[in-house]
Amino acid sequence: MINKILVSACLMGFKVRYNGSEKAQMVAQLVRWQQEQRLVIHCPELAAGLPIPRPPAEIVSADGKDVMQERARIIEDTGRDVTEHYQLAAWLALRTAQEAGCTAALLTDGSPTCGSQFIYDGSFSGQRKSGMGVAASLLIEHGIAVFSDTQVAELVAWIEEREN
Repeated sequence: MINKILVSACLMGFKVRYNGSEKAQMVAQLVRWQQEQRLVIHCPELAAGLPIPRPPAEIVSADGKDVMQERARIIEDTGRDVTEHYQLAAWLALRTAQEAGCTAALLTDGSPTCGSQFIYDGSFSGQRKSGMGVAASLLIEHGIAVFSDTQVAELVAWIEEREN
């Protein structure tokens, strides 16, 4: 069985990040997987209706799991509470992954939505902390393996192990 992978649209060169940029990671492996039609390219924040560009947003004093359980908030650097938009983004990422039959996700680290290894600490000072964004935590909770944009080699090994 071929494993499908939900992948952050910004990693595929789409300019959908909060500042209108991309974070292209078009390594040979991603190109091959795209040709094999394994990749489901998705931007949860864009799917949830957030604009490009948009103010930076961070999870305050918690992580994505806390946000999804209504124990924490996501705030823009303007002070605006955008928690509900990001919760919707997480649910849309999960639905997209499930409908496409994805077993794994390759997401952009640091994002309050897609971060899986680290997120920012909510102070808008550039300080990172271990933790997950809302979509990464929801995907994992529902049995979808999540890898960060720095873990392509680990994802390759994971896929090969499952398919051999």
